[in-house]
Amino acid sequence: MKDQKDEKVSKDVNDMADFRYLVRIANTDLDGNKMVYDALRAIKGISFMFSNAICHVSGIDRFQKIGTLKDDDIKKLDEIIRNPVEHKIPAWLFNRKRDMEDGKDKHVIGVDLDLARETDIQNMKKMRSYKGVRHMLGLPVRGQRTKSKFRKKKGKVLGVQRRKDAKSGRS
Repeated sequence: MKDQKDEKVSKDVNDMADFRYLVRIANTDLDGNKMVYDALRAIKGISFMFSNAICHVSGIDRFQKIGTLKDDDIKKLDEIIRNPVEHKIPAWLFNRKRDMEDGKDKHVIGVDLDLARETDIQNMKKMRSYKGVRHMLGLPVRGQRTKSKFRKKKGKVLGVQRRKDAKSGRS
């Protein structure tokens, strides 16, 4: 009985020796105490569905802590994130379907996602689409009402001003 407890304690100590508090995947530091499923969502461009698909394709338990993964598992996750098409993740999960530049389905993450978004906005402005014009004018793009909201984009509002020669309401 005592030997079993000693083995369990030594096994826990060995697990703690292999535990990583920071795991680096796709140029992002992930918290080692989080589950794989949740930790992958910290990478910009990876949603909960895409994270679930990555865990399913890689064969890694999504409820396991990411700090306990071996090096080859981490490399496997990184490879799947960088090339999801080769690992047969469905195209409807990607965030850039039929990309304007090359017409292929892609999944963009991290800084590349910001750059792709900026180039999309620049292209809309250049072709003078409705959304591009709204971006140029600094107005809301998705059809929101502007009578009472978006005050900070309009600038300082003065309100109603009186004429100088106007008389007061009481005579």
